[in-house]
Amino acid sequence: MDSPVLAIEHFSAGFGETQVLKDITLSVLPNRVTALMGPSGCGKTTLIRCINRMHELTPGATTSGRILLHGEDIYARNPILVRKKIGMVFQRPNPFPTMSIYNNVVAGYILNGIALKRQEKDRIVEDSLRKAALWDEVRDRLHKKGTFLSGGQQQRLCIARALAMNPDIMLMDEPTSALDPKATAYIEQLICDLKKNVTIILVTHNIAQAARVSDYTAFLYLGELIEFGTTEKMFTVPQDKRTEEYLSGKFG
Repeated sequence: MDSPVLAIEHFSAGFGETQVLKDITLSVLPNRVTALMGPSGCGKTTLIRCINRMHELTPGATTSGRILLHGEDIYARNPILVRKKIGMVFQRPNPFPTMSIYNNVVAGYILNGIALKRQEKDRIVEDSLRKAALWDEVRDRLHKKGTFLSGGQQQRLCIARALAMNPDIMLMDEPTSALDPKATAYIEQLICDLKKNVTIILVTHNIAQAARVSDYTAFLYLGELIEFGTTEKMFTVPQDKRTEEYLSGKFG
């Protein structure tokens, strides 16, 4: 059995007196897609913001428990180093509007003041855009602004930007919610291809999407982890009545 790339141990988080996550424990295996599902307000986005060390940027944010990346507590490390290893793709595509497609891909290096030789930059840009299935569409206009691209292409550019830093984990917060069905299908196929190179944690409201792309699913409800296991098993024989009711559309 693979050892987990990420282990969340008795982790709670919130704002001031309000608890959003309550005593979450789960392990994420390498090169798999783990879906986080549950109704709005159940804590999915807070959880991935904690994994990326972004939750603490909000005034009054609290956390307890541990999140281990390769056995090391991410809260004992420099958050910038953590974010290099744990990339993030948001709901809405957000290429940097003033930057070219080329500079968007290497933005992580530019913003962190990491100097790269031109040859190395070229290699990273091409490699990242190929992994994000975008290279053939943009190779002749790398120095145009990223905002000229369609929504689906912009989201793949954001995925390329996250991949450029060579992360161990990619967090995706409902990456297809702003896209049309065709672009959504493209991103879903991309997620299945990417797991060869990177571990993916996917927040999704879309039960069918979780069924299509994820290997494991965690079901959260009111800040608690109700059930966690292989997607196939959870979708066919859920262990908890609340999971069953959510999957059958009784609430959500």
